[in-house]
Amino acid sequence: MKTLTFVLTLGTAVALSSAFAADKEKSDKATAKETAFIKKATDGGMTEIELGKAAEKNGQKDGVKAFGKQMVKDHGKANDDLKSVASKMNVTVPDKISAKHQAGINKMSKLSGAAFDTAYAKDMVEDHEKDIAEFEKARGEVSNEDLKKFIDDTVPVMKEHLEMAKKMEGAK
Repeated sequence: MKTLTFVLTLGTAVALSSAFAADKEKSDKATAKETAFIKKATDGGMTEIELGKAAEKNGQKDGVKAFGKQMVKDHGKANDDLKSVASKMNVTVPDKISAKHQAGINKMSKLSGAAFDTAYAKDMVEDHEKDIAEFEKARGEVSNEDLKKFIDDTVPVMKEHLEMAKKMEGAK
């Protein structure tokens, strides 16, 4: 009888540990929406970095150059953080910018001085408004806790960028 009880207890423990392991594995595996969000956010982050570098080089006003430098720093950190989350979720992030975003970078990089400043400020306001909305929408759709934390940590920084971009746009 003791042997039967031990075997049943052991069997239950193994079954429960397998169920918990399956739940953990399931929660770490990215859903299609999570994968799409990670890839799109990485592409957008890489784009912000390249546009920030262009602002440092082609901007006329010190505020535009400083904003560009801040974009390189903040979006570089965000992309590193997102790559770490993606790795845990077995999602491969893009290593180069999409053709659509690269075309925008190429177009913006041809501008300089006041023309660059005006176009860059306008683009940064529009882009950050759109990105904040997409991140907030994704927050309600993702289930992975690390990805939720990434979104929660990143949205306030993007809102700060938006306010900075609006000031930069208004300082013509």
